[in-house]
Amino acid sequence: MKCTQYYPVLMTENVGETARFYLDNFGFRAAFEADWYVHLQSEEDEKVNLAILDKNHETVPEEGRGREAAGLLLNFEVDNVDDLYEQLSKKGLPILLALKDEPFGQRHFITKDPNGVMIDVIKPIPPSAEFLAQYSPDAVPA
Repeated sequence: MKCTQYYPVLMTENVGETARFYLDNFGFRAAFEADWYVHLQSEEDEKVNLAILDKNHETVPEEGRGREAAGLLLNFEVDNVDDLYEQLSKKGLPILLALKDEPFGQRHFITKDPNGVMIDVIKPIPPSAEFLAQYSPDAVPA
């Protein structure tokens, strides 16, 4: 299988509010916008996409209709985690995990969107010696 694109689709009752959250806080633009579906694309990298879908739309199979995004953690790797932490904190976004360095190779914080979907904002950093051994040689954070 040759995959040409991969992106998560968040199902919600509040399509507009959820799309606005990602537009206002995470540098997306609307590539397609309807009242039942919004396709978001990063303003900096067209390969970074996220979609928002009305949980009750007819295109959702009956088995999944009415469900909302849950048990999900979105990771955004960024160059400027400290700046983004400051900006989003000032905007009043909930901070579920304060900015911190992890020995496994991340400087990160966690917030959430209006649906409760957690968002882990990450800058890769060099891991400790203990964790370095667990990385594939071509995947070690710099």
